[in-house]
Amino acid sequence: MKTKTLPLKEMSIAEIYNGDKSTYEVPIYQRNYAWEKDEIFALIQDVYDAYTANKQTYFIGTLVSFHKGDQVYEVIDGQQRLITINLVLGALGISLQNKLTYRARKKSNDTIQSVPDFKIDELDYGIVNGYKYARDAMDEIVPKACKDGFKTYFQNNVHLIHYQVPKDIDLNHYFEIMNSRGEQLEKHEIIKARLLEKLNNDDKAKFNRLWEYCSEMNVYIQQKYSSDKNSATQIFGKSLGEFGDIMDFDDLPDVKDHTNTLKISDLIHYKGAVTEQGEDDKMDTFQPIIDFSNFLLIVLKLTRMEEKEFDPASFNLDDKELIHEFDKVQVDQKFVKRFGFNLLMAKYLLDNYIVHHSNEDDTIENNPWKLQYWQKEGKKGYLKNLGGDSDTHHKLVQLLSMFEVSFTARQRKNYLFYCLLYWFCSDNWDLDEYYEFLSGLADKYLKDVYLVADNLNEINTPKPGSFDSVILHNNVLDVTPHNESFDFSAIYGDGTIMSKGIPLFVFNYLDYKLWEKYANEFRGKKTKESSKKRIEFFNTLGCADFGLKVFEQFYFSRTRRSLEHYYAQAYANGQSGALNEDQKNCFGNYAMIGSEMNSSGSDWSPKTKLDHYLDASGKIKQVSVASIKFMIMMQKCKDNQNLRASGQEWNFEDIKAHQERMLEVLLGG
Repeated sequence: MKTKTLPLKEMSIAEIYNGDKSTYEVPIYQRNYAWEKDEIFALIQDVYDAYTANKQTYFIGTLVSFHKGDQVYEVIDGQQRLITINLVLGALGISLQNKLTYRARKKSNDTIQSVPDFKIDELDYGIVNGYKYARDAMDEIVPKACKDGFKTYFQNNVHLIHYQVPKDIDLNHYFEIMNSRGEQLEKHEIIKARLLEKLNNDDKAKFNRLWEYCSEMNVYIQQKYSSDKNSATQIFGKSLGEFGDIMDFDDLPDVKDHTNTLKISDLIHYKGAVTEQGEDDKMDTFQPIIDFSNFLLIVLKLTRMEEKEFDPASFNLDDKELIHEFDKVQVDQKFVKRFGFNLLMAKYLLDNYIVHHSNEDDTIENNPWKLQYWQKEGKKGYLKNLGGDSDTHHKLVQLLSMFEVSFTARQRKNYLFYCLLYWFCSDNWDLDEYYEFLSGLADKYLKDVYLVADNLNEINTPKPGSFDSVILHNNVLDVTPHNESFDFSAIYGDGTIMSKGIPLFVFNYLDYKLWEKYANEFRGKKTKESSKKRIEFFNTLGCADFGLKVFEQFYFSRTRRSLEHYYAQAYANGQSGALNEDQKNCFGNYAMIGSEMNSSGSDWSPKTKLDHYLDASGKIKQVSVASIKFMIMMQKCKDNQNLRASGQEWNFEDIKAHQERMLEVLLGG
């Protein structure tokens, strides 16, 4: 009898791509490469977490292939992951001995062979973008001090299970088996089933609708309920613009679409009764800042904050731990109802009181971050700025988006948990108080976490639990900084010793403080360049006046993922007067810059960067959106052009002076 056993082998990344001169061939029936930013970032984040946790082996899935002979393997399953690994290896600068080819797609084949330079005429942009995402993820997630260690870990400790389909197996039959497996339940669906089984039939229907409406993370929760006018009004008031007088799960309106006749297995995938949507009911969608699984963890943590013995610092806000965190809870009917009500309230707060990204691309003319609430007047729904055009509204948008671009990974969004906890505990909806809370939270992050050496690891990344340990006292929010003896240079260096790394939050918060300084002094006012106030403003920044338009247009672009040395690492090495490594790697010589700008100019001189990033007329390029700090550095370099010899436009004295002035803004209040 012919064997039906599928031989398998555990293989490291190094063995797959630098092992035995193999070729992995993607056949024509496989779809195009389709992994997007979130999937690639999540993969690298997971591997980095395993690396920092010193896991001996980290498995990232399976590869199923058919051995055609001569070390050629036709990829049957796992090609998306295999291509991603190829792109990550390219981003790490690792040359490959084994090949990945496309059998019948010339453009895709030429593109994958041209990584990382892509110097060909026709490109498969799915692959090109995947490589860029991999490179950006490396820059954002893996600190420079860890790059070599991560590079070794990724090759040797990250493993796949390689199934080789035997030659005597019927491939058509194998595909039938694969396609008939059915989709495996996602973790959040398993949790949903567990919770549903604790409720009676009527409550099952109510909970199921609530769950499904909340799971659509790109739609305002009021709009999901608006198809049932009575239910929506009962929950969100007449205008649907506020969380009404509902106090608990039992107060929620009953569901009358017969979901209570369905089994739990049906409810897991049930999407609610079909309703007709008119022209006025079209959904206002946006790009969510968190996925549903990670959002469930935040809601679970909010729910458990009511428990006296709960230790929030031990709770893991990472969807890999979703089931494990629910396993710690005694799930009964009371808990399910409490969790369900909290889920609904948290989704309302997330949609209406937390910043989200519009479906527009980042452009210099328009801030895509929105802080808007949804309400209905008559038959039409509207989006309105939470605080109108007030100064408080604009500061809230900048503060919330500053936190978001500092912590883009959809796991471990501590700041989002604190914001939602603030509203859960608040007695009113005052936006000025919300701003004071967020401003205090940012200052608390800086002074009590990032400026306390004991809260940081060997590469100056906050240790697990460090945020909760300083912000939650007896499970109550405390956003008043208590650290008054901080020494920035002792932790992050001043050019006399090598920096161990400077977190992105520090740069992002500085840019917020720079923008806030402008907003407090000039926003909405007409000011002449020659005015005393404006001269004093730019003197404080340490450079000549480069206009206020940069500040007017500034927002926290999602492209700001790269940290660049203004005096480049490779520039002028070995030349007389060149900066040493300690001097290059200090806060005063770093700038945030858009990731699309970083790779091409990483080795340019400061003067070359200045000429490239600003055209002859002084018109601001997209780089201005990336960092106000960088604009100040470039303007100082520009100021020095006519005062110094070529090549001396940006020296260590400038770096020290710039660092001192920026720290005065950052720490001065």
